[in-house]
Amino acid sequence: MNFLAHAWLARPGNDGFLYGNLIADGVKGSDLSGWPASVADGIRHHRRVDTWVDQHPRVLAARQRAPRQQRRYAGIALDLVWDHFIARQQAGERQHQLIERCYQLLSARPAPQRLATMMPVLVEQDWLRRYADFDFTCQAVAGIGKRLTGPNRLAELVPWLYDDYALLEDDFSVLWRECQAHLTSSGNDTSAH
Repeated sequence: MNFLAHAWLARPGNDGFLYGNLIADGVKGSDLSGWPASVADGIRHHRRVDTWVDQHPRVLAARQRAPRQQRRYAGIALDLVWDHFIARQQAGERQHQLIERCYQLLSARPAPQRLATMMPVLVEQDWLRRYADFDFTCQAVAGIGKRLTGPNRLAELVPWLYDDYALLEDDFSVLWRECQAHLTSSGNDTSAH
């Protein structure tokens, strides 16, 4: 999942924990000793969620439905699509407050080098709210593909995302419900952080 999903899952935690969840994709390696404890806990939480999500039967099935030549890149596209569904389904004051909190953290703290140029743009252009617009989400998918070497396989996935929208929404509904239940039942509830 991407920024908005991880923010929702880390929401009850303190600011360091939330920040760690937001920047985790930009942090390489397992040595997190250079980070404050709450940020390192957030990074680890993000990674556990990613591992669980990537192995979920609904995610595996969605990836199998993707066109064969682009299937390897489907996980990246699905991360953004999950954020689209969250942006739509969780719209309201709580989400507005969460997004503002994320933007404040991302503006006040330096992002890891791998995310340093993207984070200010994400905040300035209000990506977390704009993900509710599926056209914007698909533009973001194609935009990430421009940063990869070779043909833009992510842009090639966009027609499939539109065609498979209803099934993806169903996959997400099951995935999101089960992810929240798993985190609570496995002791990974963020309220203690």
